[in-house]
Amino acid sequence: MRKDSKMNIFEKLEPRKVFEYFSLLSSVPHGSGNTKFISDICQSFAEELGLTCLRDSLNNVIIFKKASPGYEDCEPVILQGHLDMVCAKDEDCKIDMEKEGLDLRCDGQWIWAEGTSLGGDNAIAVAVIMAILADNGLPHPPIEAVFTVDEETGMDGAKGLDTSCLKGRRLINLDSEEEGIFTAGCAGGARVNCSLPVRCENAGDARFFSVTIDGLLGGHSGVEIDKCRASANRLMGRMLFDIGEQIELRLCSLEGGTLDNVIPKNAVATVAVAKEDCEKFIGLTEKYDAIYKNEFATSDSGICVKAEPAEHCDAAVTAADTKRLLSCLIMLPYHVQEMSADIKGLVQTSLNMGVLKLYSDRLTFSFAVRSSVTSQKEELIRRVRATVEFCGGEVSVHGDYPAWQYAKVSPLRDTVLDSYKRLTGNEGKVVAIHAGLECGLFIEKLPGLDCISFGPDLRDVHSTRERLSVSSTARMYDLVCEILRSMK
Repeated sequence: MRKDSKMNIFEKLEPRKVFEYFSLLSSVPHGSGNTKFISDICQSFAEELGLTCLRDSLNNVIIFKKASPGYEDCEPVILQGHLDMVCAKDEDCKIDMEKEGLDLRCDGQWIWAEGTSLGGDNAIAVAVIMAILADNGLPHPPIEAVFTVDEETGMDGAKGLDTSCLKGRRLINLDSEEEGIFTAGCAGGARVNCSLPVRCENAGDARFFSVTIDGLLGGHSGVEIDKCRASANRLMGRMLFDIGEQIELRLCSLEGGTLDNVIPKNAVATVAVAKEDCEKFIGLTEKYDAIYKNEFATSDSGICVKAEPAEHCDAAVTAADTKRLLSCLIMLPYHVQEMSADIKGLVQTSLNMGVLKLYSDRLTFSFAVRSSVTSQKEELIRRVRATVEFCGGEVSVHGDYPAWQYAKVSPLRDTVLDSYKRLTGNEGKVVAIHAGLECGLFIEKLPGLDCISFGPDLRDVHSTRERLSVSSTARMYDLVCEILRSMK
């Protein structure tokens, strides 16, 4: 197995194998839909250890390891994580995340990637499982290690995985992000793609302005949707709609967000306005800069609205279509829709417009819709569909995945919590989350499956501020090892 030249930054970290594997996985591109190279690494790893390995056409990988002596009669356990990551990067970052690995950094306490997201969600799970598979001195039952792809874009890997080879009915998912928190239920979700047709015309002798909303924090559209963070897409639509009520403007370009499941932290538009309205236009954008700074002073204090003269555009969306598009954007629902009446503080239903882009013939945008109540998820999708179709557009739904309902009785959960208390002296906290996990899909495929999810401390996932705690990762690894020992 190739050793990456940057592995030396982890040489003093423990458990060493975990961080060496994490560095190796990070050395190749592995965004959603681009998982061949990381799957190659997993397959080569298994072959070098002489372990049985299955790889399907989607690049899902399953590795089997026989029980250690004394554990031969134990039921198998499934250890599971996903191979793909959300690729986010700073505007000035030179890394091509389609072709290059990450520039990892570490200060001894935290690991991050310079200029990009880290992909600790979920490469750290894969690294921990690889270290366990490579340890021939660790007592454990039969292990079925399942590495899925494209979790971040609709869980397509888990959906397409043939699970007939899996004998285990206990699954430990390592795709959670807060130490001591044990997830036993999650929201279901879907991706909703929307398209509105537009007509363009000659821009004439109008004046042009580039309008930017940036400086936002962004973040995970599930676990951070309740933090009142601003959506640049929503705010751009709101501002331009209001300005269009006071002066005539036409859209020339509009773009915001990077991924469906990331709260968009910037958006930019180019608009055409009449010469006599230029001064008023600038004044209205300055007004909204003040409005947004006031509204988001606590949750997004860095927000900034800026309008600057732009180069001439040959074409602009007609005034009527501009009004229709902006009317649709302001009518659409955003963010938290319902809070759980059963679990205090848990978001029950939400949606996030992650990607927005204007083309010469259409405006496209996509939502990540989530709910732990299937009927509310379906209602929210109908609301989006009704709004878009009323405005003359089309809607398609894909990537639908089920919720994972909390089980009142779970022997695996009891085992995990007992192991955690033995190691730390603390009681673990059991929660349900407003984010998607693959456990719901595995439960559908494997009747009687008992699941739990946990992980190390990860901060600001799906953003360029993402970082992974070194000490928490070590404790997570120790916990998985203790759980396996206790399964005799």
